[in-house]
Amino acid sequence: MPVLLPRSRSNHKAQRTGANAAASADHAVIIAGGGPTGLMLAAELALAKVDVAVIERRTSQALVETRAGGLHARTIEILDQRGVADRFLREGQITQLAGFAWTRLDISDLPTRHPYGLALRQARIERILADWATELGVVVYRGTELSGFAQDETGVDVTLSDGTMLRANYLVGCDGGRSVVRKAAGIDFAGFAPTLSNLMAEVEMCEEPKWGLRHDALGFHGLSKTESGRVLVVVTEATLTRSGEPGLRDLSETLNAVYGTDFGVQNPAWISRFTDAARQATSYRKGRVLLAGDAAHIHHSVGGQGLNLGVQDAVNLGWKLAQVARGIAPDSLLDTYHAERHPVAARVLKNTMAQIALLRRGDDGLKAAREAVADLLGMDAARRRYGAMMSGLDIAYDLGEGHALLGRRMPDLDLLVEGGMRRLFTLLHDARGVLLNFGKPGGIAAARWGDRIDVVDADYDGPWQLPAIGEVTAPGAVLVRPDGHVAWVGDGGERGLVEALTRWFGPGEFESAS
Repeated sequence: MPVLLPRSRSNHKAQRTGANAAASADHAVIIAGGGPTGLMLAAELALAKVDVAVIERRTSQALVETRAGGLHARTIEILDQRGVADRFLREGQITQLAGFAWTRLDISDLPTRHPYGLALRQARIERILADWATELGVVVYRGTELSGFAQDETGVDVTLSDGTMLRANYLVGCDGGRSVVRKAAGIDFAGFAPTLSNLMAEVEMCEEPKWGLRHDALGFHGLSKTESGRVLVVVTEATLTRSGEPGLRDLSETLNAVYGTDFGVQNPAWISRFTDAARQATSYRKGRVLLAGDAAHIHHSVGGQGLNLGVQDAVNLGWKLAQVARGIAPDSLLDTYHAERHPVAARVLKNTMAQIALLRRGDDGLKAAREAVADLLGMDAARRRYGAMMSGLDIAYDLGEGHALLGRRMPDLDLLVEGGMRRLFTLLHDARGVLLNFGKPGGIAAARWGDRIDVVDADYDGPWQLPAIGEVTAPGAVLVRPDGHVAWVGDGGERGLVEALTRWFGPGEFESAS
């Protein structure tokens, strides 16, 4: 990743490279935070030829802590839509990752090309995303962070931690649960206070530990081997009174309280503390400032949905922000980001809280409840429904009444198009919309939007299957947004097509977007 050192505003016109090279170091979009959400958003904007820069306090992409541990099926699909999924699949381990309250959910029979999860640590996920962003020419200001900003009708003045000033048309906070952007924007972070506190660490132990998961009166705990042969520890603390950065003594005392010994714990690579606090920004947008990822929502890590939720935020926002920044769609398009993504995160917070309620203690009543839930999730209908939910495959945006496809992810069909067979996802590699015509070749036209969507005549011979809802009626035509969700379904005519194209892709090249 190219490193740009912070510099004064009067001297920040150099050191630009790649697709974003320009005469000025001011940017169309500035992203605060270079984690998975920020990097994915930056890549999406760069694909759309938008001048984007990332501000990241780390001097390199190195990440010591384990943090997130994998990608769910829908996130893998999203990466496949951009043609980079193989980069992640080569480095991770395919596994049945989805689960609810420690009940594993086998999604291998769901209708997707990726009916599995990918075990891959966040450090490696970030490195792959960073390499991709580098290829796309994304600018990164490393070794500094956003300390404040001021927005007006035309843009945002961003102040870095050393006093450097940058100007952007839009600012996106991808700077985590303690987001400076969210706080400075005055956006409320509503939700629920923590009820439990966990310590997580990667350590060495002198004694062989008691491997596996367990419950007791304190809560849930686990000891497992890492790839390097060290021990990954997750333990529930006896009290919520401790805060701040935990140390080896905290970990030793908690291990002793749970196991009666600390197993000779030593040489921690890292130790972190996290809780089950569940909070969500009341608005994902305030003027020219937007939020994504943990800056917009936090919850306990059970279920492993956090990183995936943030990456999916980025893909929903990226193409919309790109069109507005380029002046081809009205500013009001950005309001659909909150309207679509806020309910998705609210559902994740809800199902995470439900899981914690089942897991937090080891008493007989909760044990019976866990066993009952596990029994229910063993039934095929429940397993498929919850598997689709936990893997993100059932997400449906409310785009009004109509065909069952409307608002849902477009399946990766094997299409017969001019030149041969093509997977649907390959048509989305450039982050452009796709209008698929399954009727008479040339029967649908959208010339006014030719600079932002592709019109493809296609044939498909087979059932249309969607996770959670099953088989749906084959459409005559489909408008697929750059994020892979269906924006319009045709029944053999073009009724409503112009309205859908205008809503999602602006008024067209012959009209103003203002």
